[in-house]
Amino acid sequence: MEQNPTYEKTLSFAIRIVNVYKYLTGEKKEFIISKQLLRCGTSVGANISEVLSAESSSDFIHKLAIS
Repeated sequence: MEQNPTYEKTLSFAIRIVNVYKYLTGEKKEFIISKQLLRCGTSVGANISEVLSAESSSDFIHKLAIS
């Protein structure tokens, strides 16, 4: 898959979110919100991946609106 700047930025963002989550759990400062942060922070990249595999322009627009 050809990389684009948006995909690369969302991947970098997801990696940073995972590192923050690891820090919070390692420092025993984990709260329920840290788990939510992990879920929503990594879902952005997953949604962008879905956008890049859209089958039509209307599918592309729909998936982009979700992400």
